[in-house]
Amino acid sequence: MELGPHDERRLLAALSRMQLLELATELEGHPDNASPALLGGFTVSGKVNGRIVCQRYEVSPQLCCVTLIPHFEISTAEARRLLPSHYLRPDAAHALNRAALVTAAFANSTYENLSGLFDDRFHQPYREALIPKLSAVIKAGVGAGAIGGFLSGSGSAIVCLTLRNSEQVAEAMSRELPESEIKLLYPDKDGAKCETGFTGCTG
Repeated sequence: MELGPHDERRLLAALSRMQLLELATELEGHPDNASPALLGGFTVSGKVNGRIVCQRYEVSPQLCCVTLIPHFEISTAEARRLLPSHYLRPDAAHALNRAALVTAAFANSTYENLSGLFDDRFHQPYREALIPKLSAVIKAGVGAGAIGGFLSGSGSAIVCLTLRNSEQVAEAMSRELPESEIKLLYPDKDGAKCETGFTGCTG
C-alpha cells in the first residue's frame, strides 16, 4: 500500500518530538545535528544504550549569532583529513572542561560566562589552514563587543555570539574578510513546525 503526501503528513503529525528525533537521527546520522533543527533552542544530545538522549534549554532572543560566510566552500572531507588521529591528554581534558562550561552557561542563561570558553584545541587550530583569517575575524568580533567566536563545524562559516552591538560586530568581522556574506541570526525557540493544519508535532 502506498501513502500519499497527505497521509505521510498526518503520520508525522501524530509522532511525538522524541519519536521524530529518533527518525531524524536515523536519516541524518547525528543527533547533535538533528536535535537543534527539530527542537530549537540549545540542545545536548547523543546515543546512550541505543537510544537518543537529549537535553534542551531555552535561549534568550537577545543572543545574536553574527555569522560570516566566506565566498568559498570548505570540503568536509578535507577539513576532517587535517585533524590528528590522536590527541594529547591535556587537550582532551581541556575539551571536556569547555564542553561542560559552555553547556552550564547556556543552561543557566549566563551568556557572559561564555567569554574565553571558545579556545578550542581539537579542530580549529588545524582547520585554520583552510581559513587563514579565522583567528583575525574572531578577534575583530570580540574587539567590537562579541562574547566570543568559533568556526561553525568544519567551516567555512564563522560565528560570533553577542548580546549587544551586533551591527558593529558584523562590520568588524567583515573588515577582516570582505569577500564574505554576513548574517545576523537569532535563536529559533520552536524548531521544526507542521504547517499542514494539524495540531501534532508537539512533545
